[in-house]
Amino acid sequence: MLKRRALTRTEQFALLALVPVYFIITGFLLQPPAEILTGLERIIREPDFLITDYFVIGGVGAALVNAGLLGLASVGIVYALNMSFSGHTITSCFLMLGFSLFGKNILNIWAILAGTCLYAFYHKTSLTRYVYVGIYGTSLSPIITQLMQVIQLPLVLRLGISIGVGLIIGFVLPPLSTHVHYAHKGYSLYNVGFASGIIATVIVSLFKSFGVETQSRLIWYTGGDRLFAVLLTILFGGMMISAVLWLGKDLVSAYRRIWKSSGVAGTDYVKEEGFAAALFNMGVNGLFATYFVIAVGGELNGPTIGGIFTIVGFSATGKHLRNIAPIMLGVYLASFTKEWNIYEPSPMLALLFSTTLAPVAGEFGVIAGLVAGYLHSSVALNVGIIYGGMNLYNNGFAGGIVAIFMVPVIQSIQDRRARARGSLSL
Repeated sequence: MLKRRALTRTEQFALLALVPVYFIITGFLLQPPAEILTGLERIIREPDFLITDYFVIGGVGAALVNAGLLGLASVGIVYALNMSFSGHTITSCFLMLGFSLFGKNILNIWAILAGTCLYAFYHKTSLTRYVYVGIYGTSLSPIITQLMQVIQLPLVLRLGISIGVGLIIGFVLPPLSTHVHYAHKGYSLYNVGFASGIIATVIVSLFKSFGVETQSRLIWYTGGDRLFAVLLTILFGGMMISAVLWLGKDLVSAYRRIWKSSGVAGTDYVKEEGFAAALFNMGVNGLFATYFVIAVGGELNGPTIGGIFTIVGFSATGKHLRNIAPIMLGVYLASFTKEWNIYEPSPMLALLFSTTLAPVAGEFGVIAGLVAGYLHSSVALNVGIIYGGMNLYNNGFAGGIVAIFMVPVIQSIQDRRARARGSLSL
């Protein structure tokens, strides 16, 4: 058994950085360096609104390297700002990793991040208050790429417009994400995704009013299940083994406490239970999500691995097996009553990203979770039409709508029961 001691801040960040390094090393093992460079160029140039699988666009190796570089950038930004290590450090890194397999690239994220910096500067406050919002807000990066593609203007003007729009997005994200949180009360974990959906709706509506249209697309990698199952099993299994070796028997009680939490936004398992317990929870959820995808006939590719990494990232800030399983099962059961099959691309993404509603199951129980997953599967497959796939966190927008719809109804029913017990009526 390893000797237990508190990890230093630098050690915690270094351990987190091992995950994007794992991506980069794997990428170079799977694809020659020359092809990776060519693939990265294609990833940068290609429109990347939903659904664009970078495994197809640039090759598996280039996609993994792109994700690894952006994951390291996410970790490096937080570390350079001298921020403490928390669950959100993990979540932001894993979201950046996951979505860099199908929408974010080494060029299109920076204008949005700069806009968030501009917001902090304008309000004369520390960037540390908004850096995570900025990192999450890169969900709107496809807009930057799209502006470079569809506007028929000289390159310098297109670049200026793209950067300007990115700065505006980053600037409006902090106040808007704060405001919309009050609407769903933390019962949808992808809060910035909800705010991003609103921003994307406004921007795409402006596009259309000027005659700029975006066409739906589906670029979906197939045939890599065996390879990616092995790679993900090694990664998530390693997380679990490391946690067991570090905490020993104490891990059981810590993991039980994680299971008892509702997971409502604001939860931080790293601060509450420690890095090792959070790491074990991440490994468990990662394996569960990976093999759930395989069990229902889905493909392991850029978008679905992005969904799995979103689950794993939020396993440090609210998700655990007790509150994600009912939501995912609700989406799966919906496939038997609706016009689509669960293994199709959009339903498969809805299955994974529906876990934004994990707090609903965690707070109100299994039945509420099943209903939330069932409803989410319909909403998520339709709201993307509004903004043409320009918001990578489409399910965050859909989840926010479902939470706003469900939570007041559930609470009113509970309130009536409470009043009835007290001989009061509504």
